[in-house]
Amino acid sequence: MKFPVPHDVKAQTIPGTEGWERMYPYQYQFVTDDPVRNQYEKETFWFYDGLHYPEPLYPFDTIWDEAWYLALSQFNNRVFMVPPVRGVDHRMINGFVYISPVPVKDPAEIGSRVPHFMERAGHYYKNWDALEAKWKVKMEATIRELEAIQIPKLADMEDISVVTEALGESKGYHLLKNYDDLINLGIKCWQYHFEFLNLGYAAYVFFLDFVQKQFPSIPAQRVTQMISGIDVIMYRPDEELKGLARKAIELGVEALVTSSTEWTVVEAALKAQPKGVEWLTSLNLSREPWFNVSTGTGWFHHDRSWNDQMNVPLSGIATYIGKLKQGVNIERPREKVCAERDRITAEYRDLIVNEADRKQFDELLGCAKTVFPYVENHLFYVEHWFHSVFWNKMREVGAIMQEHGVIKDVEDVWLLRRDEIKSALWDIVTAWATGVTPRGTHTWPPEIEWRKGVMQKFKEWSPPPAIGIAPEVIQEPFTIVLWGVTNKSLADWASVQEVKDPDTITELKGFAGSPGIVEGIARVCKTVAEVGQLQEGEILVAPTTSPSWAPSFAKIKACVTDVGGVMSHAAIVCREYGLPAVVGTGLGTKVIRSGMMIRVDGSTGVITIRR
Repeated sequence: MKFPVPHDVKAQTIPGTEGWERMYPYQYQFVTDDPVRNQYEKETFWFYDGLHYPEPLYPFDTIWDEAWYLALSQFNNRVFMVPPVRGVDHRMINGFVYISPVPVKDPAEIGSRVPHFMERAGHYYKNWDALEAKWKVKMEATIRELEAIQIPKLADMEDISVVTEALGESKGYHLLKNYDDLINLGIKCWQYHFEFLNLGYAAYVFFLDFVQKQFPSIPAQRVTQMISGIDVIMYRPDEELKGLARKAIELGVEALVTSSTEWTVVEAALKAQPKGVEWLTSLNLSREPWFNVSTGTGWFHHDRSWNDQMNVPLSGIATYIGKLKQGVNIERPREKVCAERDRITAEYRDLIVNEADRKQFDELLGCAKTVFPYVENHLFYVEHWFHSVFWNKMREVGAIMQEHGVIKDVEDVWLLRRDEIKSALWDIVTAWATGVTPRGTHTWPPEIEWRKGVMQKFKEWSPPPAIGIAPEVIQEPFTIVLWGVTNKSLADWASVQEVKDPDTITELKGFAGSPGIVEGIARVCKTVAEVGQLQEGEILVAPTTSPSWAPSFAKIKACVTDVGGVMSHAAIVCREYGLPAVVGTGLGTKVIRSGMMIRVDGSTGVITIRR
């Protein structure tokens, strides 16, 4: 199975974007001037990481890709010594990230890594609850440290305290230092992100491998159902919205809360009534920390939090008020999901005749159930709470750069790499100290305007789902369960790409993410703004899903995504809500259009388009 060759894709430069490579770290480039690296890149299979990046990365936003490039790989390859795989290599074409797991090919080396992995991972598995509690303390302390960072303005004259207290340091120095602290906390946060994450997935993979050896024909979906019914922190923001909906009805202010889609209008109306003020007090108690949830995945600077865009949680509260007034149950069907989980588990467990195997089944399942909630819990702390604060701190940095004429608009800061921002800040503070104009006032504005044009062209480009020659068998477990990349999915994607007229396609295939069959109207949503257009009973079709879209799951019949495997967020949440899901379709949002009638079979992974 062949996909485009890396250098052939890169050679097809979009007119007007020549030189785009300077916008990103140099190590992300596919190269031709290094024979060894060039040969490695040509022989390696790369797939587009649409799970994390459904759109091209702005130069600054690359910070999180760099962070997990380091963190995932180091914990796999240098800390826990995962036997079959080292890390994940990264490249970039036209702002889109391509990745490739780096396997351990020598059987002897795999064997030598096993005892180290058993010792190191075993320590975490045996002490998981205590270590995870310690992790939460570390993570919250990191967030508080981030919140405390001050981005100082540069005054015409330093405060007299610099003299009277003999401080010996200027605001210029603190601007440089605090920017470094801001970036370093971001990298540190992602160190913690992967401290547990790979082990969380690994526990599931071990259980999956054991069950599939016992029952070779068992669908992966059946195995995922055995660890469903989890209660995780990532659902808490949505639970807060439900609670606020109930509180509004209890206080008799639901009409005010639903009187407008604009938060400022609703807030003003509520402030005029005592019961409204009481409801606002409850709301404000929920906002910290639970409204530090991103309206998107949290990976992009434009994924503002609920606290930044209060119209979004207001819409969710209004949805729940409407359902409660209609007498509709708005709770997740956890009891039903748990009952089905226990039924499936007992059914397969009873089929295991060997007592030792049954004991191992119990141990592996118990471990997976213990560790798996972290896979969703970490999202709130990192991609949502930390990132929401981080993006706004960076806007304060952008405001300093705008004040000194290096950029025209605060939001222009995202068009610079993090090291370019540091250089620009040095330019600003030395010019401020000296009393001259920063060189950057001439250097950066035209470059930023050019980069804006490049980003627009990148957004109009469709990245191929994979590059290079696919291996005969894709075995790397994380690639399969998280990204949904298998030989079969690649073949399905390739067959869809070969169709010249997408309007003739009547069937798409993906992973059976959550069981059930429904038919309904499709609604393609690529952003949180489009999610707001979802109507009751429609089928959500998205590149991927975000935890902040949870209120939407109270409306929809099913979910379809372009990327993701059986352990992706969309699959997990749909199983918890008892909704059918097909994930990892590759090109669902390109083939399906809003208004189409589609049939989603979450048990087989097939989507039928009624034309």
